[in-house]
Amino acid sequence: MNEAPGRRQFLRMLATSPALAAGGWAALLNGIAQGEDLITAADQAVNVLEFEDVARKNLPPWHYGYLATGVTDDSTLKANRDAFARYQLRTRRLVDVKKVDMSVTLFGTTWDSPIMLSPVGSQRAFHPEGEIPVARAAAAQKHNLIVSTHSSTPIEAVNEALGHPAWFQLYPTDDWNVTKAVVKRAEKAGCPVMVLTVDSQNGALRDTLFKLRRAAPVKCTDCHIGGFVYNAVASRRPMFEGLDLAKVTTQLPLDMTWDVLPRLKELTTMKLVIKGIVTREDALLALEHGADGIIVSNHGGRSEDSKRASIDCLPEVIAAVNGKVPVLVDGGFRRGTDFFKALAMGARAVCIGRPYLWGLAAFGQAGVETVLTLLRKELQIDMRQAGTASIAQITKDFLIEG
Repeated sequence: MNEAPGRRQFLRMLATSPALAAGGWAALLNGIAQGEDLITAADQAVNVLEFEDVARKNLPPWHYGYLATGVTDDSTLKANRDAFARYQLRTRRLVDVKKVDMSVTLFGTTWDSPIMLSPVGSQRAFHPEGEIPVARAAAAQKHNLIVSTHSSTPIEAVNEALGHPAWFQLYPTDDWNVTKAVVKRAEKAGCPVMVLTVDSQNGALRDTLFKLRRAAPVKCTDCHIGGFVYNAVASRRPMFEGLDLAKVTTQLPLDMTWDVLPRLKELTTMKLVIKGIVTREDALLALEHGADGIIVSNHGGRSEDSKRASIDCLPEVIAAVNGKVPVLVDGGFRRGTDFFKALAMGARAVCIGRPYLWGLAAFGQAGVETVLTLLRKELQIDMRQAGTASIAQITKDFLIEG
């Protein structure tokens, strides 16, 4: 997310160079540096980063702030991106890579790509149709989708647009009756996997969001949860429709412990994946308490002020799990090489959040589809360069840390 400003600074430098001043080059480059090079259609994008500037232009500052923010000074968000530079790829030659198979199988279902769409709530903040264009894009590109408890569209409608039941992400709240009702609704909708988020129990101080939200109208609280009465906002979410929220005060109880895992497993036949694990100790505890899978995640740098990147947390979780359950990861993935590195460490799939939302805010379904197409194309190229014709062939032998 920090690439565009650096590019513009470079272009401004070129624009002031005497060597390029002749023939109008300075004016052209200066115009590009000022943002006049924004793409005007999804198919013009060279990479997914180009969608961010269009999203920023299209969105109110307070909605863009919700999308862009990290916790406190955004240093953990930045760490997610910076960490990829510490890992290099070992590439091989003269390997038959005419056919590249990027498919992965998770809990008995095979997907065309290891790239999944992370759960994000309040998507009507980015597009009038909310999650529906995202679901249609995921269906068109045959990618897996995780739907948030705080989606602005009913899970049933998302599943219809997707063409099959999505995975469902759970914020359990501090009222077990409400939790039970939400879980049962997701199960009734056919969702095969429930993803329990465990990294947001104490809230977060998000400087970027708070600064950009200063200009927001009061009704901005209709879209976002945090810093005000929880049940007043949750009542507007489809997943809580018809439920008694009088006792609900938070999405993640401060007294929630590992005991919640077996309680949830007793409620449903859905597989239980834990999202937000970043240490070997917690990975082992997740297994001990019945987790069927783990997502290594620092919530895109939005919840914890650890300064530690998700990709740096991945190896110790992989080692602790030792193949017993699938391990996925999210946090800062923007280019094909990023995905390759995580897969080489042993991740079974990689989740993205901001990139597909940039596409959604920029061009709706076409933007999301193009984001997925570009990322898949980059990963395919990287696999061919490394001499890996399938995801299974991507191992730690192709990775160097230094």
